[in-house]
Amino acid sequence: MGDRVTIGTLEELRRDGCLTGKIGSQPVCVFWSEGAAYALDDRCPHMGFPLHRGSVESGLLTCHWHNARFDVSSGGTLDPWADDVRAYPVEIEAGRVTVIVEPERDRTRHLLHRLDEGLEQGITLVIAKAVLGLLGNDVTSSDIVRAGVDFGTRYREAGWGAGLTVLTSMANVLPHLDRADHALALVHGLAFVSRDTRGRAPRFPLLPLAGELPADRLEGWYRRFIETRSADAAERTLASAVATVDATTVADIMFAAVTDHVFLDGGHTIDFTNKAFEALDHLGWERAPDVLPSLVAQTASASRSEERGSWRFPHDLAGVITTAAASLPERLAAARPDGFDHHGGVAKLAWLLLAEEPADVVGAIDEAIDEGIEPDELGRAVAYAAALRITRFHTQNDHADWDEVHHAFTSANALHQAIRRAPTPELLRGVYHGALRIYLDRFLNVPAARLPEPAPSSDGAEHVELSELQGCWDQEGRVDDAGTIVYRFLRAGGDPRRAIAALGHALLSEDAEFHWFQTYEAAVRQFHAWPAGSEEGAVIVAGTARFLAAHTPTRRELSQVVRIATRLGRGEALFEPS
Repeated sequence: MGDRVTIGTLEELRRDGCLTGKIGSQPVCVFWSEGAAYALDDRCPHMGFPLHRGSVESGLLTCHWHNARFDVSSGGTLDPWADDVRAYPVEIEAGRVTVIVEPERDRTRHLLHRLDEGLEQGITLVIAKAVLGLLGNDVTSSDIVRAGVDFGTRYREAGWGAGLTVLTSMANVLPHLDRADHALALVHGLAFVSRDTRGRAPRFPLLPLAGELPADRLEGWYRRFIETRSADAAERTLASAVATVDATTVADIMFAAVTDHVFLDGGHTIDFTNKAFEALDHLGWERAPDVLPSLVAQTASASRSEERGSWRFPHDLAGVITTAAASLPERLAAARPDGFDHHGGVAKLAWLLLAEEPADVVGAIDEAIDEGIEPDELGRAVAYAAALRITRFHTQNDHADWDEVHHAFTSANALHQAIRRAPTPELLRGVYHGALRIYLDRFLNVPAARLPEPAPSSDGAEHVELSELQGCWDQEGRVDDAGTIVYRFLRAGGDPRRAIAALGHALLSEDAEFHWFQTYEAAVRQFHAWPAGSEEGAVIVAGTARFLAAHTPTRRELSQVVRIATRLGRGEALFEPS
């Protein structure tokens, strides 16, 4: 038996048509309609307007703020953007109107359903309220990400795309954000999934082959079918591999196919593939049959850079890669142990990769391999060279060229993370791909923007205020200021967690585009790949600050939506002046 709260008398209810009261701190209203009493929460679930100020007719309650309509008996809405309102049993005894408060229904299940509805209909307020409610109900961020990944892989015929990449990126950086920004990060990712799936046909996955096939045969088939763009055959082969071999072998198979061709789809293919494996790090390998085959259509159809003129003339970069890759297994096997400077050699190699001639770029990589550089260090060097392109990107360039240096950096980060997962000779071919992609961007550093300089020696971290960054996001053109503020803060001993969280907050406050999320997440990953307090880490984060400042401000609509949802969750009255 639930708690019982008397609201008023039957005479008052019949006379006025509506009574109001409270159950604890929750306002409720009781309507008299067609000879019966009905009790509901007195807050419209859409935007919090008092429902007792609405109208009841033919059992239908209409909120007067946005005209959301509700069944007065069950609280169910006729407008899915509004959500259902909680209804309560009413008992009339001895002329008294009593509301009976019973245990609430399965709130988590309802919120997950609402999240699905928000994703289906593209209603960011519904998504935001669902995420905030789930987090408040102690549902983990991984479970929320799982719901988004399940939706994104099910309802997009083309498979994995930008939406799931953004969602996984936000899942990766949650530990580095202020807790107050966690919900906003998840909402951004889920909103991208919704946009990516809206109006698309669903995906119908293919079943694996019966029985078990050897891994080498599955790899041969998969690479052949990607080569010939036979997407269905490749998908069924991959589904069979996922069902029969271990995760490491599946990664080897997929990344080998990605690097069989040069810099697929401008770097997106390796980034998407890496992100799918990172999503599984959050969700568990049991989700692999749904997640990994969703990549096949994009991989098979991806543009191949060796077919582009810039990779063939005036230098045959694709041919250079083919030659270098052919000798890679032998070079790796003959590498001298301990011949590489593991302390300062990675940064030195990164600067060598900015050479003006492709032969010098490839030669620097070959020499490092001969000296015994570790695969992880190779990936880190390429990523740092790509980061230098961003930090040294001059603002006199065409604004659209930020995307050029961005693609090189985010794909290099994906390569680095993939190498840490599956450091095969086939994947290491991607080091040459990434390095020569960086080479192609050399004109964007002519002239090169100056690297930020430390603050005067008399200044410490306390004299470099991160709050000064807000002006860089609010006013266009303060690209160099943003990089300098972050760099000086870090080099003066400022807490890097504060700097990274501040950039994350700036990103999430904007109506950010796909590339911005990629760049921020790659910078966080690459910053942490270097020793604490390093020059290289500070340069990477400064470059990301420059990138964000070059693209802000925006309308900032989504962050406002989440603020509204947060205030609604607190029970604040949005219809009154704050």
